[in-house]
Amino acid sequence: MRNEERESSSRVFRFAPSPNGFLHLGHAYSALLNFSLARACGGRFLLRIEDIDKGRARAEFEAAIYEDLAWLGLDWERPVRRQSEHFDDYARALERLDAMGLLYACDCKRSDIAHVAAARADWPRDPDGAPLYPGTCRNKPRRPAREVLAQGGVALRLDMARAVARAGEAVNWRERRPPGSTDAVALVDARPAQWGDVVLARKDTPASYHIAVVVDDALQGVTDVVRGRDLFQATSVHRLLQRLLDLPEPAYLHHDLVVDPSGEKLAKSRGSETLRALRRQGVSAQEVRRLVGV
Repeated sequence: MRNEERESSSRVFRFAPSPNGFLHLGHAYSALLNFSLARACGGRFLLRIEDIDKGRARAEFEAAIYEDLAWLGLDWERPVRRQSEHFDDYARALERLDAMGLLYACDCKRSDIAHVAAARADWPRDPDGAPLYPGTCRNKPRRPAREVLAQGGVALRLDMARAVARAGEAVNWRERRPPGSTDAVALVDARPAQWGDVVLARKDTPASYHIAVVVDDALQGVTDVVRGRDLFQATSVHRLLQRLLDLPEPAYLHHDLVVDPSGEKLAKSRGSETLRALRRQGVSAQEVRRLVGV
């Protein structure tokens, strides 16, 4: 077997929705794109259920994910990884970061941070527009991560300055181009410091999206992370964590977002029309594929 054939057959793609609402056209596009890219290179396609937010995840939404994706004509490997069944994996990763001296407990509320930020018109903000954490708890006596989460009422934050220093040389990632592009891949410099001291765990959510996604991708052997442009900046944090935890580096492709007539991205929180609603209206899976261009 030629090297390029061997590389293609070992590529692993995944679609990882959260069961906190019904899927819409934006989800359909991402799932279909991952599935088609995996099939085109003879690779593998995985489905992962990101139900780590136990307060919002619902069994009926998870069941609907399987139903909607099957209706679209997708198939995936079994068993499906469900994040809620793997908290120990994330705890081990947090303990490794803790052993490096990179985590600290924080009992500040969002309102506390907003109050501090309001005192300055030029207070720095993260890529999502939220005010950066002012470091109020950064220099308090540190306690073991497990002890912090067990006692509750606090979060675990990553000491970003220490983490970047620990990572050593500059962190970057390979950004693949969509099919048909002239350049196959670009090298993107990561800028994790723009996120400040990100939260990696809370009592009610013992692992944040950031830590869970890098651990899951590593354990599942994901080689290609294909997801929306809205997560492009978050990749800086993910690449930093991968470096710190000595995890494999996948290639990334951040695709365009499906938007509504007003130009806003589709979102569950905005009540965007769901695939189930379209199906009830008589829209076929083939028509959905045509609508999203996959």
